[in-house]
Amino acid sequence: MHDLVQQAPVLSSIPSTPHGLTTCVPRQYVHKAAMAEVLLTGWERVADDTFTIGAQWPRTHSFYTPVDGRYDPLLFAETVRQTIPLLSHLAYDTPFGHHLIWDHFRYELDPAATAVAATPAEIELRITCSDVKRRQGRFSALVMDVTALRDGAPLGIARARFTSHAPAVYRRLRGEYGDPSVVSRAVPLAPPLAPVRVGRDRFHDVVLSPTDADGVWQLRVDPSHPVLFDHPVDHAPGMLLLEAARQAALAATGPDHGAVLGLETVFSQYVEFDSPCWIEATVLPQDDGALTRTRVTARQNDREAFSAVVTSTAGRSGV
Repeated sequence: MHDLVQQAPVLSSIPSTPHGLTTCVPRQYVHKAAMAEVLLTGWERVADDTFTIGAQWPRTHSFYTPVDGRYDPLLFAETVRQTIPLLSHLAYDTPFGHHLIWDHFRYELDPAATAVAATPAEIELRITCSDVKRRQGRFSALVMDVTALRDGAPLGIARARFTSHAPAVYRRLRGEYGDPSVVSRAVPLAPPLAPVRVGRDRFHDVVLSPTDADGVWQLRVDPSHPVLFDHPVDHAPGMLLLEAARQAALAATGPDHGAVLGLETVFSQYVEFDSPCWIEATVLPQDDGALTRTRVTARQNDREAFSAVVTSTAGRSGV
């Protein structure tokens, strides 16, 4: 599980807006502190539980960096993540201060649609929500299915399940860990792997630290990272765990890195700051020579906190 932390809004609400507008939605509705990190440009209700959301991808990004002239697949994951708080607040009337908890997430991406062009990529997300649950008249959980188009052509699909909890419920759930000040108890930041091993070019963006065991790394939790820790939180963010899964899969499959075209994840419990978290990767038997599947788990205090199956191309030629 992963809490999509919200902040106090500047506006109480914004109307449904044509997604082609040349602006971004207010940052509070996607739970970002930095306006530069907002990817969504507008939303439109098509039916009771059906929506269209616009997004724009910049030609480059400080963290989700293009590789070999193609967009970082996790930029798609972050785009979908931003739709969760947007629709929760604007379509399902979830108050600010409630906590959105990510339980399951998966995506598949068409690599042919990811080339960086001469202008930013205009993305259309067609979203259908199902299994919508309410408690005491207020939204409490749903499943979101996403079909993404780029300039009208298929880009990818995604599915997410998440729940919503009132502040009092969240405090009971989290206990002593339910305050961002717990970051002061974080374990010391471990040294990073060589960036080239995990498809990165800066040590600051490496989220794995080497250990003596093959296929096992320590998660590097760096609260100073300006993208993964855009604002204070009380646990390791979900996008940090997705990045750890991606880096572990690349480290496990060797130096001829491919693109992570698919990811299927389960968030079982929070990853806390005050004890080490171990990332383990196992390359699975291949059914298709063009694709590699790697199982990645995160364990903390001898309990599985997160698991993922990462699907990647076999090498750079397939990116």
